[in-house]
Amino acid sequence: MNIAEQNVINFIRENKERGTRLLQRLVQEGSIRGKESKAQAVIIEKCRELGLELDIWEIGDEELRSHPAFCSDRKDFSGNPNVVGVLKGEGGGKSIILNGHIDVVPVGENTAWKHDPFSGHIEDGRLYGRGSTDMKGGTAALLLAMEALIKSGIRLKGDLIFQSVIEEESGGAGTLAAILRGYRADGALIPEPTNMKFFPKQQGSMWFRIKVEGVQAHGGTRYEGVSAIEKVMLIIGGLQELEKKRNEELNDPLFSRIPIPIPINIGKIQSGEWPSSVPDLAIIEGRMGVAPSETLEDAMSAMETAVSRLAESDAWLSKHPPSVEWFGAKWFPGSLETDDALVTTLAESFAAIRNEDPVIEASPWATDGGYLDKVGNTPVLIFGPGTTRLAHETNEYIELDQMFQSAEIIALALMKWCENVQE
Repeated sequence: MNIAEQNVINFIRENKERGTRLLQRLVQEGSIRGKESKAQAVIIEKCRELGLELDIWEIGDEELRSHPAFCSDRKDFSGNPNVVGVLKGEGGGKSIILNGHIDVVPVGENTAWKHDPFSGHIEDGRLYGRGSTDMKGGTAALLLAMEALIKSGIRLKGDLIFQSVIEEESGGAGTLAAILRGYRADGALIPEPTNMKFFPKQQGSMWFRIKVEGVQAHGGTRYEGVSAIEKVMLIIGGLQELEKKRNEELNDPLFSRIPIPIPINIGKIQSGEWPSSVPDLAIIEGRMGVAPSETLEDAMSAMETAVSRLAESDAWLSKHPPSVEWFGAKWFPGSLETDDALVTTLAESFAAIRNEDPVIEASPWATDGGYLDKVGNTPVLIFGPGTTRLAHETNEYIELDQMFQSAEIIALALMKWCENVQE
């Protein structure tokens, strides 16, 4: 490690209190959907302090809403902007997008939390609160890494494009808006909570709804009707077989530690209005995983074909075929080769800080990286602090040491990727 790199690392290690306070302030602003503005104000203040070129705008224009990749049921984005801060390079180096989402999922039942979910409570090296691990800890690591470079007098050849976007948890409209605004780069890093692993591949996902018809009858003479519940059970069984088949065919070593790489999850089921009646309609809703190597359209076709073939094998369903609808959120899959320059650059920095090689796996969930990859044509790596299983959970927390270590790794990687201007 040279002197410039050591100075950057020393800055991060000497300013842990500053980084902790930044994360705490972000967590204390409970940026659930539709209430992202106050947390974004914290981001804006920090970007101004760092002297970044700021771009603050409200998304939701016609270009975004008419784009084929747009997917959101949100009617009003006003008052809750996207924020981009750019540190311009001096030319000749590679650029990079540093993307983080500011929105967090709802807290659920407040009484189930040990501390107020937006307290930012610190205990035993952990900072608690909704969004601490997903993914405000990663965003704080990005800002701390950039601050270390700036305060250490590091001049880069390539541009750093920091993004704090809304709507990731609801379908990625914020990142799509940033792409359509013209932000592209030679690479992108998203510090989602990966347990400090590298995720060069990630599954996509889509929400689906399947409706199955039946015939009403009195429960005492149920044989005179057709139970939509019984018929939808056949569909669920067929989806389980489809899931098994799709995962057997995936055969990707990066998914080897994930029990079900691309799941088909049934999240909701609705049927019937009266215990003594045969129900004439059953509706299931769920989430379908999409492999990194396939398109959303291919995945849709696979499910629609499976449901159609299953219906043909049942006398009732063949005459009353189930309907398959695609609604709500969708996320594109993403894929990056493990020997890509972005991966190897981060890996070198990882080894320099942790004295070991990173574990490289596929992501068990989707991120905004799919938009950057498929729409923005930008290579994306997912790597960041935080425990994957704690995302969206009660009593969510982040290990602060992971956040600081991530900042060190990212800072060194930025110096390598964008190239440090030699005096």
